[in-house]
Amino acid sequence: MTVPVLAWVLTVGAILGMLAVDYVGHVRTPHTPSLKEAARWSAVYVGVALVFGVVVWAVWGGDFGEQYFAGYVTEKSLSVDNLFVFVLIMSTFRVPRQYQQKVLLVGITVALVLRTVFILLGAAAIASFSWVFYLFGLFLVWTAIAQVRHARDHDEEFTENGVLRLVRRVLPTTDEFVGDRLTKKVDGKRLITPMLVVMIAIGSADLLFAVDSIPAIFGLTEETYLVFAANAFSLLGLRQLFFLVDGLLDRLVYLGYGLAAILGFIGAKLLVHALHTNELPFLNGGRHVTVIPEIPTELSLGVIVAVLTVTTLASLHHDRRARAHVRPTPEGH
Repeated sequence: MTVPVLAWVLTVGAILGMLAVDYVGHVRTPHTPSLKEAARWSAVYVGVALVFGVVVWAVWGGDFGEQYFAGYVTEKSLSVDNLFVFVLIMSTFRVPRQYQQKVLLVGITVALVLRTVFILLGAAAIASFSWVFYLFGLFLVWTAIAQVRHARDHDEEFTENGVLRLVRRVLPTTDEFVGDRLTKKVDGKRLITPMLVVMIAIGSADLLFAVDSIPAIFGLTEETYLVFAANAFSLLGLRQLFFLVDGLLDRLVYLGYGLAAILGFIGAKLLVHALHTNELPFLNGGRHVTVIPEIPTELSLGVIVAVLTVTTLASLHHDRRARAHVRPTPEGH
């Protein structure tokens, strides 16, 4: 896939423009977005991502178009799982509702920058060392197993990671939020506010999620341009998605199992690809292993969509049955 510099410039410019709209038009004045506002802007961001996929399909062909859509759907589904943790972080730090948009947007911006670095490093590693596919594949299979365990309990408490603990230890912090300000001067000393701390928590938490999602999308496409675009478009709509599905997340009880199946499937796909490009001298004498055919992109996309559809419908059915079971009976019956 040959991507001209102009395409990169236009794509990055569009992403920066969308961020500017969010910063200037949405979070400049703190407010709690209505369900209608969240739904409208979520549709806009999904629409932009879909239009981009159509452009890729038209310019570079159906194969690359399928790779992008498979990557975008995977990243979007994984980002929904991220929202569970974001809800925990918001509740742990007791972030006022009207400031949550700004917290999410800054955290997502930081994550976007750090993910770009991860993507470039991953692309460089893949280009230089074909055995990296073995590492990515095994890691995703292990992550899928861990995801099954995590899916059993989404009510676990948020635990601060090393980055957040270091910030708390090194920088003095105010006891309460000071509007949406990040710092405050107290007795001549500059302190950071919980607003900045929770932004760091969101950004660093999403960075940890990138450790799973970046190998996953490289299992669907090796094109750096498509990996970057799919990640960017899935992250940009995450703020609106948070307010759109907030309160509905607990109903998606089987989503974690679906994500585990997707990660395991992509991990297996990566391992098969690693065998096809094998250069390890201790495995088959350094020759390629082609006994198992590679999994085509269209099959990958079909499996991902099917798994997400089944787990979502099963979750909603489970929720309806649970609500019907606890529905109070009329008086006298």
